[in-house]
Amino acid sequence: MKINLRQHLETWNTFGIKELYISKAQSEPQLQPCLTTTEKNARLAQCQADYAHCQACPLWRNRKRFVYGEGNPDAVCMIVGEAPGEQENQQGRPFVGAAGQLLDKMLFSIDIIRGDVYIANIVKCRPPLNRNPEQAERLACLPYLIEQINIIRPRVFLFLGLVAAQTLLQTNAPMHRLRETTHLYRGTPVWVTYHPSALLHNPNNKRPAWEDLKRFKLAYQALLAEEQLHEEPLS
Repeated sequence: MKINLRQHLETWNTFGIKELYISKAQSEPQLQPCLTTTEKNARLAQCQADYAHCQACPLWRNRKRFVYGEGNPDAVCMIVGEAPGEQENQQGRPFVGAAGQLLDKMLFSIDIIRGDVYIANIVKCRPPLNRNPEQAERLACLPYLIEQINIIRPRVFLFLGLVAAQTLLQTNAPMHRLRETTHLYRGTPVWVTYHPSALLHNPNNKRPAWEDLKRFKLAYQALLAEEQLHEEPLS
């Protein structure tokens, strides 16, 4: 474990990352048994079915479809956004509206396709008029997200927007501060950038977001290379 940690620290140092945010509550990752791809898919499908009629917070009243999440169950990267929008509520899938189309382009620009990653939101039902989910709503839905994380066991996170970053990192820091450094959530590195919806409303932030993505790409590719190295059979 010490060797693995040192390798990660050396990787982040190579990318110019000098600080890591970590709260006491997040300092120790929860160890989970390794699952096969088939087992992960089965668990995720069962969870989605079990929670589809959730009434843990008032957001269920405007729900048409429960938006659990989707993607590669063996993903190295898990992307976490804010909440479903109108199209997501209609289709039951995360990031399929205008913001989702922009997210696909953002990922493609750093050589990632949607099927490579797993995508979910802090809350699974659409807030009225696309407002930010309230704290009680976030807390009610958070166990579902944590369960997803425990099943998928990503090696890196990309948090999109303030709601996701501030909720999971337990901070009130503004976006420009959150983007300055890499964080840890449950022992896993986290990168933070603007939510695609925010970029649609303020295109001036697309350049800073592109810089975020370029830095994230380096870290993501390093993890992919490490995964491939571990998968190579011994000669």
